[in-house]
Amino acid sequence: MIKIERARFAARHLAALYPDPAVPLAHDDPFTLLIAVLLSAQCTDKRVNQITPALFRLARTPDAMAAQSVADVAAIVRPCGLAPRKAAAIVSLSQILCEQHGGRVPVSFDALEALPGVGHKTASVVMSQAFGVPAFPVDTHIHRLAARWRLSDGSNVSRTECDLKKLFPSSDWNALHLRMIYYGREYCTARGCDGHRCPICQVLNPPVS
Repeated sequence: MIKIERARFAARHLAALYPDPAVPLAHDDPFTLLIAVLLSAQCTDKRVNQITPALFRLARTPDAMAAQSVADVAAIVRPCGLAPRKAAAIVSLSQILCEQHGGRVPVSFDALEALPGVGHKTASVVMSQAFGVPAFPVDTHIHRLAARWRLSDGSNVSRTECDLKKLFPSSDWNALHLRMIYYGREYCTARGCDGHRCPICQVLNPPVS
């Protein structure tokens, strides 16, 4: 099966499993999504969803968050790990949003990636899930699946993102990246599948007998 056929098979199977995938991070607007995604670095979405209600009770807008002390924010987000760094980024980016963007999250990859603590993946999640702009954020699950399904060589996440964008139409990117995340968590896990056991791997990467 050539690469484009493998890609189409995976897309069909994933769409049948997850026809309307929800964003796994709880949020109400672009700002709360931005903060949740920032907190999810080296932390599970489940843990982030446990922490953000308390954080957003403290402050849920850029203006309110910009007025908080880093110490107060860090005390709440500590269970997410890297608390001093994440708290400083949250307060600082909130101040920048107020000073440079009218208190709004900008609809721009460049502007988002210029914010403290916001890399390309975080910006891609916000652009795709908050604003509907086609993007293909690559997390560890997607990177693993793309390599197992031989859709990319697995050399690095940038290469994986580029390869997946070439294989799938941009209209599918936003839903497909969520579908791959859910599949990677539920079926093709890091330890639960060796690249041959899950339903998609069995077709795309069958073990050699």
